[in-house]
Amino acid sequence: MVWGVTGGLQYLVPGFLKQYLSFEKVRPLHVSSVVFWIIFGAMGAVMSYLQQHTGKKIYSCLLFRIQFLLFGITVILILVSYCAGIFGGREYWEFHPLLALPIVVGWLLFLFNFLKTVGSLRQQPVYVWMWLTGIVFFLFTFLESYLWVFPYFRMHVVKDMTIQWKSYGSMVGSWNMLLYGSSIFLMDKINQHKKYSFSTIAFVLYFTGLFNLMFNWGHHIYTLPTHAYVKHISYAVSMTELFILGRIIYLWKVSLTEAKKHFFRLSYRFLAAADVWVFLTLVLAIFMSIPGINVYTHGTHITVAHTMGATIGINSFILLAIAFDILSDTCQSFEPFKKLFNRGFWLSNISLLVFWLSLIGAGLLKANWQMQTDPVPFQTMMLQLRPFFILFLISGITLMSGMFLLIYPLVRNQWVCYFQQSGDRQKPQHFPRMSRFSIE
Repeated sequence: MVWGVTGGLQYLVPGFLKQYLSFEKVRPLHVSSVVFWIIFGAMGAVMSYLQQHTGKKIYSCLLFRIQFLLFGITVILILVSYCAGIFGGREYWEFHPLLALPIVVGWLLFLFNFLKTVGSLRQQPVYVWMWLTGIVFFLFTFLESYLWVFPYFRMHVVKDMTIQWKSYGSMVGSWNMLLYGSSIFLMDKINQHKKYSFSTIAFVLYFTGLFNLMFNWGHHIYTLPTHAYVKHISYAVSMTELFILGRIIYLWKVSLTEAKKHFFRLSYRFLAAADVWVFLTLVLAIFMSIPGINVYTHGTHITVAHTMGATIGINSFILLAIAFDILSDTCQSFEPFKKLFNRGFWLSNISLLVFWLSLIGAGLLKANWQMQTDPVPFQTMMLQLRPFFILFLISGITLMSGMFLLIYPLVRNQWVCYFQQSGDRQKPQHFPRMSRFSIE
């Protein structure tokens, strides 16, 4: 969030912190931090809920600690290398390719630990299959995103860009599998039954998501002169998302009824907010997948709006729902923080909506500019977008403030846990579950 706000300031104040942290450093610092926040959170969610699902501990806590150590040290090295201006990678992974090796090793340990903890895959609910799919496909797409290091791929521009954009599109679908599976587990936990996770519709939606993960990345490469059939297949697969959208609309009243029933639970409020953002992001994604519209939106702030809506409104809210569930019965009562939470929740959602709309507005103007036969100079166009950038920055700051209000009880809880355990070594006091108090 700090890197994002810094980047927003640099949009409005050219040269801001240029001597120390120029925009070419701030952007990868922001992007990689977002990606690692999602990946770290997803791994923690999967392994925490897997233990609750199986009723037993992780197969090897030692391997899990080694994995965490590998990822932790690597991420620190990556962020330090960005600050020092040392690059060498591509887009999400702009760090030197050698730093990708410990990530691969750590992910292999994650896969091994997961399979050994699950044991048999027979008669498993849908979220176990989603977790397994996400782990396997993330490893596949992560390795695929590094095919450019081989001259065979790097020397052919179209082939290189096709694989690169394809791998990133599928990679997002991979970590979404981890998060969506965890959210389904949490919903079953709140409802105290597993009817949905074993239902036919749950598996239909799972296979629709898997199908899209594997084949709908084509809207990333509509502008590339690659094979037409690849684009046609991808477009057809992208339109299967209309089924998911239609189901959301059809069950909207049911969702509202469920929200009223469980809205006093903190975790559920995040899931309800994420559901709204799934709807908004899905509508935007379907429009972007239509070739005639994609020609205009490609390379504009509309793409950024789609990404921000997904990573904050969906991924981050799901992760916060999981965090409030897992940490809700540990070292302190969250009752004193209910007003703080309420303010943070609404401030975050309203700010995110303004943030999202400002990016779409800027994207529409840029789309119109880049399709003109005799466009005004780029600098003139950027000055025309300045009001949207101001709104973007202000809403970004209020969004960050709202998020800080939300995570403060979680951080304070862990702080209390640390001193309880390192001080008197007494068993932590247990309070009523945090997610069950009523919110005024």
